[in-house]
Amino acid sequence: MHWYEDDGFWVDFADVMFSEARRRATADLVERSPLLDFPAGTRVLDLCCGPGLYAVPLARRGCAVTGVDLSPAMLERARAACAAAGVDARLVHGDMLTHIEPETYDVVLNVFTSFGYFAREEDNLRVLRNAYDSLVPGGRLLIDMMGKEVLAGWIGRPQVVEAGDAYVVQRDTILDDWTRLRTDWTLVRGGIAREASITSALYSAAELRALFHRAGFTDVEAYGDFDKVPYDNHAKRLIVRGTRPAAGARTGQ
Repeated sequence: MHWYEDDGFWVDFADVMFSEARRRATADLVERSPLLDFPAGTRVLDLCCGPGLYAVPLARRGCAVTGVDLSPAMLERARAACAAAGVDARLVHGDMLTHIEPETYDVVLNVFTSFGYFAREEDNLRVLRNAYDSLVPGGRLLIDMMGKEVLAGWIGRPQVVEAGDAYVVQRDTILDDWTRLRTDWTLVRGGIAREASITSALYSAAELRALFHRAGFTDVEAYGDFDKVPYDNHAKRLIVRGTRPAAGARTGQ
């Protein structure tokens, strides 16, 4: 079993990854970000939607949201979050490696570094091509992740993250000449420790842009945060956005 297929992992570490503070910050981000300024009626696919941190505020502003996730537990949390907020979203149990709904969406979102899970580069490219095929001509894919350049600026000592009645010690290790990252987490709660490791691909802005082009996207842009600042030495995130050509013809290889 790969780490991302372990539902117990998502349940155990959900309070760290999807805290209430992050939920509030995400709702505020959807309200103010020019990259997320979608008009009511926009058909949005939230790919790897988790517990609905983006799905809820996007549905609240009138978008037609579909959330896809491999974790049944996270989908249940997303359903509960939608019900609590009084919004509707279509929630689907699915795998980003195979999920395609041809020419259905205006926007595909993949956020919180939910890209690069697969060991084979062709599989990560397949995810982009699936998104391309699920977009209408002129639709856009937006990926938000921790870019290689941003990570290089702070990686080093272990970090401690508090999560309610628990805390997590996070240790990062660069693998394979800066092409992959392993993050080891130790969750301590009530005197009991739970350990997990996440391994994923690392991308620079240039590398992820090139992968977008291979998938057929045009007008590919990179930003350093959701306020559309440049991807430079001040960047906090790596956000890459690309467009499926209006003619519908894939331009990549």
